Amino acid sequence: MSQQQQVAIVAVPFGKGAGTAGAELGPAHILNAAGLIEKLAEMKVGCRLAGEVSLPAVPLPTHAGNAKHLSEVHEVASQLAERVSDIVAAGDFPLVLGGDHSISIGTVAGLAGHYENLGVIWFDAHSDLNTEDTSPSGNIHGMSLGISLGRGIPLLTGLRGILPKIKPEHVVIIGARSLDTCEKEFIRKLGITCYTMHDIDRLGIAKVMEKVIQRLAQTTDGVHVSFDIDSLDPIEAPGTGTPVKGGLSYREAHLALELLYQSGLVTSAEWVEVNPSLDHHDQTAKLAVELIGTLLGDQIL
Repeated sequence: MSQQQQVAIVAVPFGKGAGTAGAELGPAHILNAAGLIEKLAEMKVGCRLAGEVSLPAVPLPTHAGNAKHLSEVHEVASQLAERVSDIVAAGDFPLVLGGDHSISIGTVAGLAGHYENLGVIWFDAHSDLNTEDTSPSGNIHGMSLGISLGRGIPLLTGLRGILPKIKPEHVVIIGARSLDTCEKEFIRKLGITCYTMHDIDRLGIAKVMEKVIQRLAQTTDGVHVSFDIDSLDPIEAPGTGTPVKGGLSYREAHLALELLYQSGLVTSAEWVEVNPSLDHHDQTAKLAVELIGTLLGDQIL
């Protein structure tokens, strides 16, 4: 994000891509209970509310198959893609607040038309590379990164006529520790860079981020940060629907985002999977606000 840019915030109160209800409450809690706008004002970061993306009141047609709520995911992704594209065209910095991780399908689709080589940093306990055929649950939030890579459901992979939206060599997954067998095979086959928690334990988060920044600085013309709050350990972020033990610590997450801010590479971001119905006194929503602040330049000194 450049100092001249304004942050344009899009709220996406949508949770039907997940298996546990509650992520649709995330944007309101991040904005209101946790005070995102006040945080950005304190930092003197210019921002504007760029509206909300939500489902129409009338029921959407259903789709057969293993992908649950496909029509709803497609509708939200289509609306969000248009909104994000407009924000980029206006010269602002898109900040999308989910919602479950299926919303990234729309975010990335909206960005893809503005970058020839968009980089994506996927902070997540999971890789979200399943397809309708391989998913054990049918929840589309577990397919979202794969869809942006052109893998899976044509209705979603073909959004806005760009296929694929991103290239595997421009994707970096950070914090993974729960991968299905087919996802592991896909990562190896395409050569996707994936820093598991084992790698972070062994190398340290600073070294991992140094490698990520160096790689993306040389190969991309924009970098999107897709931050699933379950990339953190559940001790830090209990309010999420798919917690996995052994995640990023509070300081590891902040340091990773501090280094990304200092790199000047990041051109957009989204925060997803904050589930207030599972949280303790908005602990996770407040953590999300702190982390967003760090990515946008909040520093200790």
